[in-house]
Amino acid sequence: MESEEAAATVQATRPRRRVSRTPVTAIVPKTRVRKPKKNEESSQSPFSQQQSHKATVEDKFSQWKALVPILYDSFANHALVWPSLSCRWGPELQQAASKTQRLYLSEQTNGSVPNTLVIANCEAVNRQLNEAAHSPLVKKYKTIIHPGEVNRIRELPQNNKIVATHTDSPNVLIWDTETQADRYAVPGAPNSCPDLLLTGHQDNAEYALAMCSTEPFVLSGGKDKSVVLWNIQDHITMASTDSKSPGSSFKQTGEGGNKTDCPSVGPRGVYHGHEDTVEDVAFCPSSAQEFCSVGDDSCLMLWDARTGTNPATKVEKAHDADLHCVDWNSHDNNLILTGSADNTVRVFDRRNLTSNGVGSPVYTFEGHKAAVLCVQWSPDKSSVFGSSAEDGLLNLWDYDRVGKKSERAPKSPDGLFFQHAGHRDKVVEFNWNVLDPWTIVSVSDNCESSGGGGTLQIWRLSDLIYRAEEEVLTELEKFKSHVFTCTSKP
Repeated sequence: MESEEAAATVQATRPRRRVSRTPVTAIVPKTRVRKPKKNEESSQSPFSQQQSHKATVEDKFSQWKALVPILYDSFANHALVWPSLSCRWGPELQQAASKTQRLYLSEQTNGSVPNTLVIANCEAVNRQLNEAAHSPLVKKYKTIIHPGEVNRIRELPQNNKIVATHTDSPNVLIWDTETQADRYAVPGAPNSCPDLLLTGHQDNAEYALAMCSTEPFVLSGGKDKSVVLWNIQDHITMASTDSKSPGSSFKQTGEGGNKTDCPSVGPRGVYHGHEDTVEDVAFCPSSAQEFCSVGDDSCLMLWDARTGTNPATKVEKAHDADLHCVDWNSHDNNLILTGSADNTVRVFDRRNLTSNGVGSPVYTFEGHKAAVLCVQWSPDKSSVFGSSAEDGLLNLWDYDRVGKKSERAPKSPDGLFFQHAGHRDKVVEFNWNVLDPWTIVSVSDNCESSGGGGTLQIWRLSDLIYRAEEEVLTELEKFKSHVFTCTSKP
């Protein structure tokens, strides 16, 4: 991420494209490349396919750009010097004239400067004080020099000032973002010391990471084909009433960047069943003992820590290719969401996961043109979820709209009600804001489109899009009548 002064906020009427400040060859992006199917053939050369894809992305971007003032209540675009592979909302910080919320990002560098975990402040100007300026402003608050690339960031729900990160190592790193010292990411700077290391993987664990919403449990998956579960409760002490950081904090071995030793904790359980890399994991929202995982073996597995280390349910051929992501519905614990390199998103009901020995989804959502990288259920409506992919699109779907084709968009994929086309390259991750309804932060890795850097976007959907169509049409009709009445007056 750039310095505070260079971070440019783009209002809804003027999204702009970043001019890359890094050489085309400067960054080797870490990306999941879809494995070609054995019977997959194409009459086009790879170069022709790439050019065709770029033309499609640019066309969608141009159409989207003209509609930005209508589609969003607020929209902000930030150009990043280095791509961020993960983005997560943190706690809310109340200030006099604005609502400020922490935002966790990463900087994936080319090695000329250290990789970093960035804690930023996202400030939304109070609309009652300034109606015209409500697009969020993002300012860097603190930088942690991270040992290796930051592939994933996940916050602890019980105290979301504490985050876990994945890098290219077997360990999960735990950070107290309030007590960590602010560092300068200059060449040769030593790494910040994590507050806790979670050990247990036998090979690198890069992407699969989850935090439990009911207890301080951490879940991870890796190249060792295993799923590992930890409880960090023993290494957390409840802060006294005069603590500088409210809530729970870690036992310290030193202060900030001067810590010389890092405690570690071993796993509560190591779970085996996958036959290839575990790409993503998720907890059941109502239980720390139940969780699920997906991997490059095309399997979805459900686990129950109370019954042993073997999968409680194994869904083979959950997709037709590698599975990249999974999420468990917090409103309905029976529904599980998966995304895959086969370009589709599927919803499974855990009461009926298989048919004739293979995966039997409730529905398959088809609307992406490339591998799906991230899926997440909406906290605002139980049937709504988002998916982002290598095609540069972030799609919003509503399961309740399946089979209810709109006359205004008869060719639209079933269930799709919104398509965010503000990114021009693969959207590696996004995160719904539980504190601000229908607000999303999304990041893209722009190595292919502009040779380096990335884009951070924060946007809130217009309520005219997600509300019931009949309700919106009635309101617009009243507004039209009001306009006609005003214009007819002398």
